[in-house]
Amino acid sequence: MNALNKLLLYLVLPLILIVGGVVAGAYSWVQGPLVLPTERVDILVPPGATPSNIATLINQAGIPLNTTGFVALARVGELDTKIKAGGYQIIQGDSPWAVLRRMALGDVTARQITFVEGWTLRQFRAALAQHPDIKQTLAQLSDADLLKRLNNLGATSSPEGLFFPDTYVFSIGTSDFELLERAARTQKQILGQAWANRAPNSMLKNPYEALILASIIEKETGYAPDRKRVAGVFSNRLRANMLLQTDPTVIYGLGETYTGKLRKQDLLADTPYNTYTRSGLPPSPIASSGRAALSAALNPEKHSYLYFVAKGDGSSAFAATLPEHNKNVSTYLLNRKP
Repeated sequence: MNALNKLLLYLVLPLILIVGGVVAGAYSWVQGPLVLPTERVDILVPPGATPSNIATLINQAGIPLNTTGFVALARVGELDTKIKAGGYQIIQGDSPWAVLRRMALGDVTARQITFVEGWTLRQFRAALAQHPDIKQTLAQLSDADLLKRLNNLGATSSPEGLFFPDTYVFSIGTSDFELLERAARTQKQILGQAWANRAPNSMLKNPYEALILASIIEKETGYAPDRKRVAGVFSNRLRANMLLQTDPTVIYGLGETYTGKLRKQDLLADTPYNTYTRSGLPPSPIASSGRAALSAALNPEKHSYLYFVAKGDGSSAFAATLPEHNKNVSTYLLNRKP
């Protein structure tokens, strides 16, 4: 072998080995299984989503995925413009290529159901019962029996509020209990994260109390800028040993007897959920709570307000004294100008 041939061999062979190693590594990544936090992970692809958007959604769902590689794979495979919106499930053993191809084919074999923030368990059950692709198993299962079957987040009397409101993707034939169990696991995870990030001076003793207060905030206001201020009012009242006096808890305690209008006699009728007659928090949540309400409950705004009243436009008027509150009630609730 002459010197030139030897030189070429020494230069080209390492290059071939490097390129071969890169190709082998890329192939391994493309066809290799993704690392999932659970057996199945739901991904809801919105209309117009790009491969980069989808990679972000997958990472947010707890699945490590190289965004640059996923985008390149979609382009090289000419699938980047073929992705279809819908609900998909990523299951153990799926590779990046398998996921991408499924989305490009629009293989939406999964269905979806949405549980709305502020819904009660009764509304959760009704939505599950009305879905044609869900296996029905809960009809004869009482709330008490349901609680026994769940990892109950500290609940002792009711499963109310244990289910995180969100959109869940599932395979046809999934049971109603499986979906509630998933919603409960999700709630446990999110509640744990919120509790870890709570304000150091929080009045709440444990995560379950946070869930209770968050459910009250969820029902009291849907106006985002007011959530932490409302939470501050309730925290101030708890700190001062004042009655919470919040209508949504009274309504919840009335159950099916509630007619749609809260009467004075209802406020005087003592139930475990009547915060006009009983001090402290009610014995359980009164509805499901979203992330924002949980964050507000555990990170209330610091202020001196003890009262608030709905203004009629979604926001609330706050007051530190009873005379000021009565003035707000006259202005906004009784429609009287001062």
